Amino acid sequence: MSPAINQRRYDLDWLRTLAFGLLILYHIGMYYVADWGWHVKSAVTSETLQNLMILTNPWRMSLLFFISAMALALAQRHTGKLSLFGLRSNRLLIPLLSGMFIVVVPQVYYEALSQQLIEPGYFSFWWQYINPNTDLLPEHHSPIGLLTWNHLWFLPYLWCYSVLLLIAAPVLNWLAQRLQHLPGSVALLLAMASLICAWIMLRKAYPSTHALLDDWYNHAKYFSVFVFGYLFALQANWWQKVVVWRRWFLLAALLCYSLIIADRNGAFDSLPQSFGDSLSGRLIVGVVLALNYWGAILALIGYAGRYLNRRTNVVDKDGNLLHYANNAILPWYMLHQTLIIVIAVWLKPLALPVGVEATVLIILTCLGCWAGYEMVRRFWLSRWLFGLKINQTQTGLTLQRLLTVGKPSQ
Repeated sequence: MSPAINQRRYDLDWLRTLAFGLLILYHIGMYYVADWGWHVKSAVTSETLQNLMILTNPWRMSLLFFISAMALALAQRHTGKLSLFGLRSNRLLIPLLSGMFIVVVPQVYYEALSQQLIEPGYFSFWWQYINPNTDLLPEHHSPIGLLTWNHLWFLPYLWCYSVLLLIAAPVLNWLAQRLQHLPGSVALLLAMASLICAWIMLRKAYPSTHALLDDWYNHAKYFSVFVFGYLFALQANWWQKVVVWRRWFLLAALLCYSLIIADRNGAFDSLPQSFGDSLSGRLIVGVVLALNYWGAILALIGYAGRYLNRRTNVVDKDGNLLHYANNAILPWYMLHQTLIIVIAVWLKPLALPVGVEATVLIILTCLGCWAGYEMVRRFWLSRWLFGLKINQTQTGLTLQRLLTVGKPSQ
């Protein structure tokens, strides 16, 4: 068995950390980008920012699904499936519920307040928000009222995909063995073909909702990348070739990104309308989109494998920076968008120059995430609610203190 599969893959840990860091910057960009709807918007927006955000928009969440599937594939070689199911359920479903009932609420409140749909009063709104039978904002109801997961949609999707793959693991592991000698180029073509078919057949019929039950285009895209990530992790030869060919993947991704931006800015307006509506035209566009998508993902996997597959020498009080970041990722992810919205609302009346405001927003969001994580990690209940491992010794001592309260001293 290849050492690439057996050894600890620090590159995946680093890449996951960097991808979530990119997500924070992306959501701050959503506050300022023109024409793209978001929960709250700055008074100053930029159309140029769209071009920059499109650099990562097609693949940023898919990269996280790809990495998560790779981690699942590597973990199931030394951890039982029931244990993995329990670990992923605790790490995904509990934070999802606590996020929906606690963390996400300010996002919904300030969005409704900015649209003048409600009167000020956070706690009265929260009471209506958690009531599935509320009559507040009925046009915004889902089957569970106003309750929503907003940016936390990644958690239920990842949990569902993980459960499906754990059930199908025997078949996928058997398939991985049969793919040992399949050329990586053929596997890439299959992955691209899957995305092209989803784009042509499902994108218009099922626009993105992140509502889980009716989000078929996103499922076709994200679940397929999840399956490919699982199989990819078990093919050491593919992994090694991606590292070798990383520059070509990056070049392909940037070239296709340039074509996408050129099209958005009217460079191909001279083409007849019938070309874009024809099957051949849609296939060409699909190839460009798929090559941009997979080129970016594989380039990042390749560069991470080449330069990041090592521990850091930067040490904190708990061991090292990477260990700290791995633990902090989920709480930071849960907190960041709420902090962005709350801080942006607070900053807006100050009418700061947009460059100053954006800088302050980035700094305060990161400080808020750091402070939030530092508080969360210190108590067993908050650790559980935010998907962190619980210190059993600390839990036992806490319960013991609770049980002994009021007992007479001996």
